[in-house]
Amino acid sequence: MVKKLLSILLAACMIFALCACGQQGDTNTPADDEGGLIKVGIINNDPNESGYRTANDKDMKETFTAENGYEASFAYSLKNDEQIAAAQKFIQDEVDYLLISAAGTSGWDSVLKDAQAAGIRVILFDRTIDADESLYEASIVSDMAKEGQTAVDWLTAQNLETYNIIHIQGVMGSSAQIGRTGALDEKVAAEANWNLVTQQTAEWNAETAQQIVQSVIDSGTAFNVIYAENDDMARGAVQALDKANISHGVGKDVIVMGFDCNKWALEELLAGNWNYDGQCNPFQASYIDSIIKDLEAGNAPAEKVVIMDEKGFDAATITQEDVDNYGI
Repeated sequence: MVKKLLSILLAACMIFALCACGQQGDTNTPADDEGGLIKVGIINNDPNESGYRTANDKDMKETFTAENGYEASFAYSLKNDEQIAAAQKFIQDEVDYLLISAAGTSGWDSVLKDAQAAGIRVILFDRTIDADESLYEASIVSDMAKEGQTAVDWLTAQNLETYNIIHIQGVMGSSAQIGRTGALDEKVAAEANWNLVTQQTAEWNAETAQQIVQSVIDSGTAFNVIYAENDDMARGAVQALDKANISHGVGKDVIVMGFDCNKWALEELLAGNWNYDGQCNPFQASYIDSIIKDLEAGNAPAEKVVIMDEKGFDAATITQEDVDNYGI
């Protein structure tokens, strides 16, 4: 009888212990998940700036989610001072990481030092800045200078007797503008038959680009190349050409060049309406996610600077497969 009572009591204690353990696990798991979210402040350019930027912003938002372990806040501006103010706000909000695609290359030292003093880690994406490498953990960027050089090398290979170029620039001071302008400026300075008909910024905007080209057309100045530093500005330029019934594309009066490889732009190449498009890869979020996971595990990033793999496309050789695989 005594043995039977002891057996009953022992079984009851075991059941109670199992129930208690089950309740403790259910209670702690959601709390642990919520408390473990990594706070990131993401500073980017306006998503409406271009198709490239829209794809870049979408990539970031799809990666930095609560399901992936993040609490993400976003700030957007095409102006450096507004981005720097946003960075200061994120520092006050005590984020764990600042992710920055800078509108301009200069002026970042002070706020990055503030972030470092607050124990906040900084990762650059898309664009480089003029700051000491000790102020950020890693940089996942496009080689804008290489993009520009690849485009100018392609244009050189067209062997025109004279190059009369309408050069439409992006936002001045951005690394994309500096890189894509630099190679062309060097070539124009070095070659007597390379001429800039006009060199103006349209700040990535199609309508402004159209106005620039329309002004040249109205002036009666001859030109045979449109070198636009993104696809949207190239599209705006082409609208001015079409309005004036000026032929463009493969074997036509005006060579049209863009950058970013929007799918619709590559389709223009495939149709022979444009001549060249330089790739700028917007999909950097997975690289950043991997770097953050390494840092959280106490490991330094395998590479301080990650350069995105990119190429240029020629209307003479582009395929539908290229459009499908590389168009954004």
